[in-house]
Parts: sequence; C-alpha cells; structure tokens
Amino acid sequence: MTASATAKTKPSREFLHAERAAKFILARTRLRPRVGLVLGSGLGAFANELAGATRIDFQKIPNFPRSTAIGHAGRLVIGKVADAPVAVMQGRVHFYEGYSPQQVIFPMRVMVRMGIRAVLLTNAAGGINLNLKQGGLVVLRDHINLQGFNPLVGPNEDRFGVRFPDLTQVYWKPYQEAALQEGKRLGIELSQGVYAGLSGPSYESAAEIRYLRTIGADLVGMSTVPEVIAAAHSGIRVLGISCVTNMAAGILDQPITTEEVIETGERVKADFVALLRAVLPRLHEDVK
Repeated sequence: MTASATAKTKPSREFLHAERAAKFILARTRLRPRVGLVLGSGLGAFANELAGATRIDFQKIPNFPRSTAIGHAGRLVIGKVADAPVAVMQGRVHFYEGYSPQQVIFPMRVMVRMGIRAVLLTNAAGGINLNLKQGGLVVLRDHINLQGFNPLVGPNEDRFGVRFPDLTQVYWKPYQEAALQEGKRLGIELSQGVYAGLSGPSYESAAEIRYLRTIGADLVGMSTVPEVIAAAHSGIRVLGISCVTNMAAGILDQPITTEEVIETGERVKADFVALLRAVLPRLHEDVK
C-alpha cells in the first residue's frame, strides 16, 4: 500500500485507541521519552528508582488493560535514569490472564504512539540450559514463539508497520553488546540465550522442558514474545533481559512456585538495578 493510500484509509480502532492513550499519558508529563522499559514478575522495584517520576495506574489510562498477575504493580512510570527520560511499565499483561493477543500488545502500541524507538523488555524465566543458575541474568539473542498465536493476525494497520515484519534483527545486537559490556564493567555475570514463549498459566512439564532444550531454548516464560513482535512491526529496537528466577521442571527435584519467582527477583534486585541504570542511558543515546 502506498503512503497516499494509507493516508486515505480510515485509522483502525486499535490505532485510535493507542493514540488516545498516548496523548493522555503525555499530557501528564513534560518528559518525552524515546526509550521504554517493561519490568517483569518480581522486577518492578526499579521503577521506584526514577527521578522526577510521574506515576499512572494502568486502569486510569484509556483502553489500557489491567495487570492481574502476582508481582505486577500495574503502573506506568515516566521519569529519568541519569539524564535519560524513560517510560517504564511496572508490570505487564499476559495472554493467560484472559486478554486477547491485541490487548497484550496494546501497551507496546501506545509506546509507539508516544514516540518510543527502543525498548528494554525484562522477564522472569525458568532456566532450561543446565549451565544457567537461579538468580542469573541472561541477555536474549532470540526467541521461539510457542504461544499458539501471533498478535499481528488480522487486518494490518499500516500506520503501525508493514504486513510482514522481519524478526531477524529485532533483538538489536549493538544493545546486546552494550549490556554485556556494562555487565563486565560492573562485575555482574551475564549469560546469553534463546527464550521460549509459552502461553501458561501452568508451568511446563518435565517432558516439555526436555523438548524445549532439544529445539534450542535456554529459558522459558509466558510473556515478552508478543511485545517483541509488536516492536518489530513498528521498527523498534529491542533489548531483552531475563532473570532466571527458577530452574525449569525436571531439573531440580522440587515443585515450582510463584513465591520462588518473586523471592529470586528480590534477591537479584541490586545487580538488576545497577545493570538497568548503566544500560538505559546507552539506549537513549542511540535513539534520542
């Protein structure tokens, strides 16, 4: 579709809702962030570190889905890390909460309309690779989508992006390198890996974990992949960082609990916060 044809096409409801939500948010702050951050289960404390912050509950933002997951505060925080303005989602929504794929990626659509051009996505994940340790931080190289859906299914909104977005470079290699460099400088051990996204909400069986290891997954979780696809659709560069909050089924002879996930996130908070404080300004420099 040509640019002129796009301009004549009536905007979709999704686009209009995202535009309205973005204007609502930007009207409440003087900051104009170009970098977004999504904080996963048990990792939301970083949002309390921002300077000059404006905090908005998800439920107050027009058409914004509410987070019901444990360990997700459900709040958008806009503030500064050093001199870099950032938009931080203190929690996210998931397919397993009963939301549609389009609702799951709606916050990313809103970030696009706010002017975000780079995003750092974090999550709590189960460790599949036997070389990973509980509490370790992993820079994502790629993902495997096993959630059973693609959030771009349906009519394409050309104002967001092209019909068939390329995913080969969405996990932006310079951002991966920046994270690894900052981790080394700070004395924080970082691994690299591939994230498998499943729908949840049940944790995986031991047989499923053996299968995931066979196909090349290092970690497994229930989020992130739809956001990455939506980011790729709009040309946003992505850095993904997982916290290994538990070892996946069959690796340790013990059940997996949500309490364990939250407790591990709390235990690694200092390293996690230090890494984000170092990396986010570098993403800002790339897209400001």
